[in-house]
Amino acid sequence: MLLERLWLTDFRNYRAAELELAPGLTAVVGANGQGKSNLLEAVGYLAELSSFRGAPTEALIRVDAPQAVLRAEGERDGRHLLIEAEINRAGRNRIQVNRQPLRRARDLLGVLRVTVFSPDDLEIVKGGPGGRRDLLDRALVASRPRNDQLRADVDKVLRQRNALLKQSGGRLSDDIASTLDVWDVKLADVGTQLVDERRRLLDAMAPIVADRYATLASRTVTVEVAYDAAWAEQGLAEALAAARRDDLRRGVSTVGPHRDEVVLTIDGLPARTHASQGEQRTLALALRLATHAVVTAEAGSPPLLLLDDVFS
Repeated sequence: MLLERLWLTDFRNYRAAELELAPGLTAVVGANGQGKSNLLEAVGYLAELSSFRGAPTEALIRVDAPQAVLRAEGERDGRHLLIEAEINRAGRNRIQVNRQPLRRARDLLGVLRVTVFSPDDLEIVKGGPGGRRDLLDRALVASRPRNDQLRADVDKVLRQRNALLKQSGGRLSDDIASTLDVWDVKLADVGTQLVDERRRLLDAMAPIVADRYATLASRTVTVEVAYDAAWAEQGLAEALAAARRDDLRRGVSTVGPHRDEVVLTIDGLPARTHASQGEQRTLALALRLATHAVVTAEAGSPPLLLLDDVFS
């Protein structure tokens, strides 16, 4: 993807802005608070309809403005591409590609791919396992958009199963047991598929993470990434059956892909607890660059690489 022009109207601190971008590297420089990160956030929104900073949609609209409008023009695979988004305080947000409105957010998947690194990515390494799972899942969708449906299926089954567990009040009636059987079969199916995809992606990423870390750190260390599913040996179906009583007592699903861990180590020690903050930041960037490389290989073209305050 080659991004050639970007227009912002009432987005964040910009009343109106227009940028023309040349092929290759673009460096945005300026004082703190001038809106450098906001430009990257705008591109990220046009790719994923969300803020990579985790901000609510309304926060993207300039203060006192009723809406924000974003437009990006460029070229992908030799074809002209125009993406336009309208973010409204009241009413539905709108998105269109080459003047054609999209009915579902999912229809935007794969149109504009981005890889974003921000200072908050430090949490991928030092934070809980949810951030590491999300890193994999986002890369899975970027490389193969059909994986978005798989991830949605897992989330749906988990919501239904958890609702049933809460409804049970800790009691296993015949009706609850038979319905749990149905959800367990479905979760074992789609959950195993998702984990297989995560493992495949992580296997491809592992040597790249080690290589990028060594390059960034300018020293040789052993960096390893591994997928850890506590239920893997017995299989998800058996693990769900074994955890049923505990799940009923707690009112929540305690086993599954939503509880899995991605283990990161440097010289055999857990990076989350033993690495310095500088090492953690370097590892976070290496992870992002590895997802970028894998998505490029699988999708056939590189995503836009957005580096926000990478030297902070």
